[in-house]
Amino acid sequence: MTRVFNFSPGPATLPEAVLRQAAEEMLDWHGCGMSVMEMSHRGKEFMGIYAEAEGLLRELMGVPSNYKVLFMQGGAIGENAIVPMNLIGRNGKADYAITGDWSKKSHKEATRYGQAQVAVQGDNVSIPKQSAWKLDPAASYVHICSNETIGGVQYHWTPDTGRVPLVADMSSDILSRPIDVSKYGLIYAGAQKNIGPSGLTIVVVRDDMLGHALPITPSAFNYQVQGENDSMYNTPPTYAIYIVGLVLKHFKANGGIAAVEAHNARKAKILYDFLDASSFFRNPVAKEDRSLMNVPFKLKDETLDEAFLKGAAAGGMIQLKGHRSVGGMRASIYNAMSIEGVQALVKYMQDFERQHA
Repeated sequence: MTRVFNFSPGPATLPEAVLRQAAEEMLDWHGCGMSVMEMSHRGKEFMGIYAEAEGLLRELMGVPSNYKVLFMQGGAIGENAIVPMNLIGRNGKADYAITGDWSKKSHKEATRYGQAQVAVQGDNVSIPKQSAWKLDPAASYVHICSNETIGGVQYHWTPDTGRVPLVADMSSDILSRPIDVSKYGLIYAGAQKNIGPSGLTIVVVRDDMLGHALPITPSAFNYQVQGENDSMYNTPPTYAIYIVGLVLKHFKANGGIAAVEAHNARKAKILYDFLDASSFFRNPVAKEDRSLMNVPFKLKDETLDEAFLKGAAAGGMIQLKGHRSVGGMRASIYNAMSIEGVQALVKYMQDFERQHA
């Protein structure tokens, strides 16, 4: 078997050790005679898996006791609607910081449920300084996307929103570094980039944010209802929860989130150092706002893009094509991407530059 270096923006690569354990347990989980896929979500076997996954998530993220951890479905796209349906009813208004395509989508969807105001409009290559933000002290919440997967910009600071709760889409950098959860009213993230397979959405929500859902909110998407039912109001994505639990155990056994952060910083430095030294490749993002997760870059001669991608694939490096809205290339180097994968990419880029410069 030969595994490629998968630079996909999501669904993304997972730790090989986790995949091997899941394969070993596929037909018979811990001697129970069935796969996790076949378990009742209310049976004792799965309830144990669920409790362990939630406990590990709380431990690794440092989730305070006055927060609910919900395992939901619909991804970040779903949460773009679910968040305002649950929160904007407090007073009908919310502020959105637009720093790229995903926060733009979040804002657009929120306008269907209340007054979604643009607190700041970025340029897609940097995070606007907070002095440029126009925040409404009466807003129900302030929404950010902590890491924009398409543009490759990332917050390396936490906005100060005063008494207005801060809501963050952390789909592409959750558990990639330590954060202070207490500074947020709500965090949501699709699992498929950093911590598991597609189909599962993590929601971490402070207790006082519950109970404000609009009357149109479906019961399955009502945070209070899901919290009261331990995410079991409807059948949750059971197998995805199981895989996330294995990933979290893997993180804990290998030094926790501090070690994950150090690993991610090292990978990003290898790639950015090369890009900064090259006259053939370039990264457009302001250095202080560069993402440690998604690294977009362009060739000096864009007519060579297809040749670059073809050669990369031949060398076992896939999913490097940039998003259609910006073109170029993008290397997504989430938690499970190895140092060796990034080193192989840089070596290939060096060789390609020597051949075509």
